Amino acid sequence: MREIILDIETTGLDYNSGHKIIEIGCFELIDKELGLFYHQYINPNKKLTEENIKVHGITNEFLNPFPPFSEIVENFLDFIKDDIIVAHNAKFDIGFINNELSEERLNQISQDRVVDTLVIARDVFPGQQVNLDSLVKKLKINSMVNRDHHGALKDAKILTDVYLELRGHTQMGFNLTNNDNSKLLKKIEPFAGTILLTKEETDEHREFIKKIEAQRT
Repeated sequence: MREIILDIETTGLDYNSGHKIIEIGCFELIDKELGLFYHQYINPNKKLTEENIKVHGITNEFLNPFPPFSEIVENFLDFIKDDIIVAHNAKFDIGFINNELSEERLNQISQDRVVDTLVIARDVFPGQQVNLDSLVKKLKINSMVNRDHHGALKDAKILTDVYLELRGHTQMGFNLTNNDNSKLLKKIEPFAGTILLTKEETDEHREFIKKIEAQRT
């Protein structure tokens, strides 16, 4: 069975207010074994606010060279195919994706192929906090992914581990004999901030965050 663990970053919380997707990250699970991944930044043609940037560390300048959703949607749909999609608070992620698909006059993702780990977690931990950070602690997941800023690919990696634990499977890491996974491990695990940036871009982000902090003090 093939499942797609999915997470997105957006310009805001409500697509009905015109907010858009700026990053998609996915991992493939085949019979609970980690497979390929998909990662894409997206130019939303919409200005991000400082509050947006504080969440994910992604700036307007960084997104400018990337394509709009209309240019990446075919590759995205080719990756997810018709398989089960797993997301945390899936109403948010799938709502945004379906809104983008609707704007492109494409078929939307049906609810019967969506698994929401938020619902599963509430059954396992009734009445308790069940965001990703709290689930990492509750499930004692050994994650080295830095969470100073959110990011679609690194949150999808964390969600993969959380999902497997919630389903009663041992947390799985990367198969280091696979070259693609070995390279990804180096990109996703040790770094703070947004994944898959060049050194120059990472330095620019750090300077940007320092300026924000200086303004707040």
